Amino acid sequence: MNTYARALSARAAHRFYRWFAIAAFAIVVLGFARTYYLKVLFGTPSLPWLLHLHGALMSSWFALFVVQTSLIETHRVRAHKRLGIAGAALACLMVIVGVTVARRGAQRELHHPSGGGPPPLQLMGFVLFVLLVFAILVTAALLLRRRRDYHKRLMLLSCLGMVGPGLARIDIQQVPIVGFLRTGGPFGLFGLDLLLVYACIGYDTWRNRRLHPAFAFGALLLALFDLPFIWKFLSSSMWMDFAARIAS
Repeated sequence: MNTYARALSARAAHRFYRWFAIAAFAIVVLGFARTYYLKVLFGTPSLPWLLHLHGALMSSWFALFVVQTSLIETHRVRAHKRLGIAGAALACLMVIVGVTVARRGAQRELHHPSGGGPPPLQLMGFVLFVLLVFAILVTAALLLRRRRDYHKRLMLLSCLGMVGPGLARIDIQQVPIVGFLRTGGPFGLFGLDLLLVYACIGYDTWRNRRLHPAFAFGALLLALFDLPFIWKFLSSSMWMDFAARIAS
């Protein structure tokens, strides 16, 4: 492959990460437009400061990834590395605040049920599991930051793995596949998130003619969202007793 062809290939790879990152962010914005981003226009109830902080941190993560991919595309590697330090701190804050939001949400539903939705202790467990997977992906990406091919793929998966809550709030029940996924309950819609992940992995595999180990690892990790034993565990008396103590 000559120099020109390599340059074109690298440019296409950068666009691939940037556009998947933008698509993930767009889904989150669309899902939370009514209750967060455009709540002033829709007149939805006010949110406590902790949820505003949670939303700001999550939004910052998606925005940061878009910026980081742009910096690499324009060969501003030094700025990318410096911003990566802030990204590591942001990821830690996201996990800490996310755990707090999940716990307080379960407490609120247990003491003042709003009706509808999944059981609060199960939902708390699911959110904690999502945050755990996110933390694993980001930690692995940071540890492998000198392996660019691993680092960028793991960071992309950390974004795609957080799209589920936004998808769950988009009213697209008329789409046949969404109706099918919803039969699995509130958590079944995360199958759509996996479709986005697998589309990303499939394109990368087709383009490079091999499945990259980072994507193989991430796909298996994210696939745990829809494995039956996860939901059986979250419905078990062991988890319910433990979660009740956490939320008390």
